[in-house]
Amino acid sequence: MHYIHMGCCHFVNGSYAEAEECALKGPDCSLQTRLLFHIAQKTYDEDKLLVYHQKLKETVEDQLSLGAVHFYRGHFQEAIDVYKRILLETREYIALNVYVAMCYYKMDYYDVSLEVLNVYLQSHNNSATAINLKSCNHYRLYNGKAAEAELRVLIDLQRSTYNVENDIVKHNLVVFRNGEDALQVLPPLLNVVPEARLNLVIYHLRHEQIEEAYELIKDLEPVASTEYILKAVVNAFIGQKLDSEEHLKTTREYFNLIGSAQSECDTIPGRQCMASYFFILRDFPNVLIYLRSIKPYFLNDDTFLYLHGIACAATGSFAEAEESLTAVRSEKVKAEFSYMSWLMRAHIMNKHAKRAWDIYLKMETSAESFNILQLMANDCYKVCAFYYAAKAFDVLERLDSAPEYIEGKKGACIGVFQQVFAGQEPADSLFDVMKMLDMSVQQHANDPKVSQQFESILKVIKDWVKESKLKKK
Repeated sequence: MHYIHMGCCHFVNGSYAEAEECALKGPDCSLQTRLLFHIAQKTYDEDKLLVYHQKLKETVEDQLSLGAVHFYRGHFQEAIDVYKRILLETREYIALNVYVAMCYYKMDYYDVSLEVLNVYLQSHNNSATAINLKSCNHYRLYNGKAAEAELRVLIDLQRSTYNVENDIVKHNLVVFRNGEDALQVLPPLLNVVPEARLNLVIYHLRHEQIEEAYELIKDLEPVASTEYILKAVVNAFIGQKLDSEEHLKTTREYFNLIGSAQSECDTIPGRQCMASYFFILRDFPNVLIYLRSIKPYFLNDDTFLYLHGIACAATGSFAEAEESLTAVRSEKVKAEFSYMSWLMRAHIMNKHAKRAWDIYLKMETSAESFNILQLMANDCYKVCAFYYAAKAFDVLERLDSAPEYIEGKKGACIGVFQQVFAGQEPADSLFDVMKMLDMSVQQHANDPKVSQQFESILKVIKDWVKESKLKKK
């Protein structure tokens, strides 16, 4: 038996080869089976895992090992089933409520997790594990401030008892404080707290330090869903930055793997993964199926609103797109060319062309503002918002006398004239158009053919204005 006990020590030290070697020298017993079962899980040996799984009995110890392996493999419902069976038979094992609460936490059922956790905390209110888990639930349900208030109980307890703050507390404070002191606290914890590496990657992503994030995660062999998701996100950044199909392929594979997994397909992260998978494929109808199913949980999330708005606009649901995009509050997102162009398109398609024009007016002159003008001119023309199409083509023509801008301006101006004639557009718009046409006549003085075309249109409009006795208000 001493060999098996030595094997247990090697296992806890992470020396799995030595642990297995010692375990096999010991007698055939339930402890040996459990030890070899856990070693197989740690070394990802599926064949051996199955062999020792079949040797497990209905004893509490064996079932607890089975529950632990289910937990490590992300099979949280199966782990809950194991723990609940034991609790039904042996109610005094109330610490199992913490295990069950941890599983519910991993499944995003934070309120249920708290309810189960309180059963244990009522009799063990100084449990470091339980207090820490409670603070994590509060972080997910509320915010970092609420979580830190719960964790403060543990910090005060540890200071009075041990005069130290342990690594988990240090790590979680960084998370609760939205990455504050991450570069000081997390690097020394990379091989101590498993989540430290992932949270440091998140910190780098938030600060657009993509290469640093990639270096941290490139050699990580993902096991848990969070690891797959984060590695997919990093590869998406790298793939888009370098235009690398290899990285984008990895991204698609990981998102699809998690999103379609039986244990994840009905979770919020699982549906986000499938939405992201289809987004990369530009399959926007399927993107919307998944985003709409989780929309109630992200009503104040700028990133969600942004992506949901794009997907709606790309499928022609412009009213829904406009609602989502205008709800975005982040100035950083609003400054993105992609955001502005999709919002302007949604405004235009919903017959709110003036809102789109106002966005353009706030932009500084740049290549992006020129592209926005082109979008404005063409989209307004498509939906017969000829007045704003004319204004956009007017600016484009002054910047670049390309034939398409000249023709676009002429067509838009005639469109405004037609709408004023039909009573669909106020007369003031026509007076603005006349100024635009007059400027074109002067601008193309060196090109008599183009100048004469503008002059002919202007003359027809002037004659009609005079005949109709229209006056500018």
